[in-house]
Amino acid sequence: MADALSVIPAGVLRNLADKLYEKRKNAALEVEGIVKQLTNAGDHDKITAVINLLTTEFTYSPQANHRKGGLIGLAAATVGLTIEAAQHLEVVRGDFIIFFNQIFDALCKLSTDSDANVQSAAHLLDRLVKDIVTESDQFSIEEFIPLLRERMNVLNPYVRQFLVGWITVLDSVPDIDMLGFLPDFLDGLFNMLSDSSHEIRQQADSALSEFLQEIKNSPSVDYGRMAEILVQRAASPDEFTRLTAITWINEFVKLGGDQLVPYYADILGAILPCISDKEEKIRVVARETNEEIRAIKADPAEGFDVGAILSIARRQLSSEWEATRIEALHWISNLLNRHRAEVLTFLNDIFNTLLEALSDASDQVVLLVLEVHACIAKDPQHFRQLVVFLVHNFRVDNSLLEKRGALIIRRLCVLLDAERVYRELSTILEAESDLDFASVMVQALNLILLTSSELAELRDLLKRSLVNPSGKDLFVSLYASWCHSPMAIISLCLLAQTYQHASTVIQSLVEEDINVKFLVQLDKLIRLLETPIFAYLRLQLLEPGRHMWLLKTLYGLLMLLPQQSAAFKILRTRLKTVPSYAFNSEQLRRTSSGNPHQIIPHMPSCSQIIEDGDINQDSKSSHNGINFALRLQQFEQMHQQHRQHAKVQAQSHSTSTASSTPKDVQRPEEQSHSRSPSSDVNRLPSRSRRAPGQLQL
Repeated sequence: MADALSVIPAGVLRNLADKLYEKRKNAALEVEGIVKQLTNAGDHDKITAVINLLTTEFTYSPQANHRKGGLIGLAAATVGLTIEAAQHLEVVRGDFIIFFNQIFDALCKLSTDSDANVQSAAHLLDRLVKDIVTESDQFSIEEFIPLLRERMNVLNPYVRQFLVGWITVLDSVPDIDMLGFLPDFLDGLFNMLSDSSHEIRQQADSALSEFLQEIKNSPSVDYGRMAEILVQRAASPDEFTRLTAITWINEFVKLGGDQLVPYYADILGAILPCISDKEEKIRVVARETNEEIRAIKADPAEGFDVGAILSIARRQLSSEWEATRIEALHWISNLLNRHRAEVLTFLNDIFNTLLEALSDASDQVVLLVLEVHACIAKDPQHFRQLVVFLVHNFRVDNSLLEKRGALIIRRLCVLLDAERVYRELSTILEAESDLDFASVMVQALNLILLTSSELAELRDLLKRSLVNPSGKDLFVSLYASWCHSPMAIISLCLLAQTYQHASTVIQSLVEEDINVKFLVQLDKLIRLLETPIFAYLRLQLLEPGRHMWLLKTLYGLLMLLPQQSAAFKILRTRLKTVPSYAFNSEQLRRTSSGNPHQIIPHMPSCSQIIEDGDINQDSKSSHNGINFALRLQQFEQMHQQHRQHAKVQAQSHSTSTASSTPKDVQRPEEQSHSRSPSSDVNRLPSRSRRAPGQLQL
């Protein structure tokens, strides 16, 4: 400061801040002469002092006249540094470049001035300085970039215009490599895309487009640093900023795919949400980019982070947008196919999220989740884990079983083999402690078994249970858990053509078993008997003499139905169509009446029935390795647990009224304990009595 005051007379400084333009102009001319003399003498220190004085004391002053004087003084100093003869031009311009950062900083601040004259003078000086820089070969971009990067965060629209103008000018100079420093100010340019001024947005977009074109033509670009910036900007609330960022990412993936491998997780985290963007242009570019990344077969050895990609995909499974969730599942499936071993090491991190996704509102999402689960479950231990967790989810979320149960089970049966899935489910449900859930689950599985086209082969195998070892093993496997539901057992027996055992199960039922839930299930079964799936059963009614136990089973079901119900009418109508003839091993003999009830008296004895599907299983205790007596015992034991459980539930509901019950009134459980063993004999034959040789309750 002292050096400058010794060089510039006080009167010149006073006139430089005068309110009259002529005085300021004359003072500026004197400053020009002083600077020219200092330039010729090579006294850089005093020149620096003069520039600092004009900048700090004048251009930064709160008074408009001081700022005007500072600007015209700086312009005069600039002219003084560059007005020498042509032979000395390069030298003096080099001297000016030394002070470029100070002058640029002053111009940047003055660009925000509200005074029109100050603005005009600042623009004049700005053009002059640009001319000098573009023609100089001594300009140091390395020293300028830190200052530019610092100023890029300023929000003032005039400063932004000033900065974009300088970036564009410097980028146009062939000897200045602005592209190499693009990561230093790229974020600032993207920030300007959301500016309220259309002109600034347009200027920033133009600059970015020019840089992108240069990147396409450049052999070496630092994609990594810029990718980090683009990922952040792809999540911008501003639509134009998101579109530009996604467009850049798309080009980066095409141009520098291998270099971006370490950044794939971050890029994917930006792309997946944009796939569901409200703007169609963004969705299109995002989908294209997603496919480009997925097509690149990167290896973990090359920096491909499987765990990071899985983490991003798992997080996006919670997205509110269906399209994003679907693409996240595609990524998990893709990783399983390519890097199965690595994915399985992160299984604990994603498994619960995948199970939760089974409750998704979108059927397409659920189907994709099941494909992922099926891929994981190729290993036996993971298959068991999947089915266990699936049953657990059905237990804790009743709506999942109700709304998605059939879809999930049917799809798993296609992907993982129906027999394997049903055997595993049966094993788990056999030991299920929640009896209410086990009953509901078995009923659901039974309905799927009887109706789904995906399980046609499983039904065919069960139909051969009496003649095929594989069918027998499946029947026995399912029987253990199907015991949770009497109607499921009866359905299974009808499917396996073990009609005598079905009849025995029906006659084992007691009064308390015939409740509303049972009748609803029975109604469903009667209606299913009229579907093509049970066509074989209806055709067997053409030969009642060979299928006596089938008739007895159907009549047993008929006796359990209320006469006013639609199911009763359906089954009765079907039984009326049974031909009224029977046969024995010697001859076929028609009955004289069309009444189907007259069939039974003409039936041959049980020992004479040898046709498949109507063999006297229980009388022989076992057939083809199926011990029906043991199966019946298994059913009764399980069903007894359900009866006791129902009693406990009923008692818990009536606890409040139990305390007011008179002492002389005996409780139901007391009556059951005090009942003599002989009292069981008094039960209705059609409910509790069995034929000789059959197990008693």
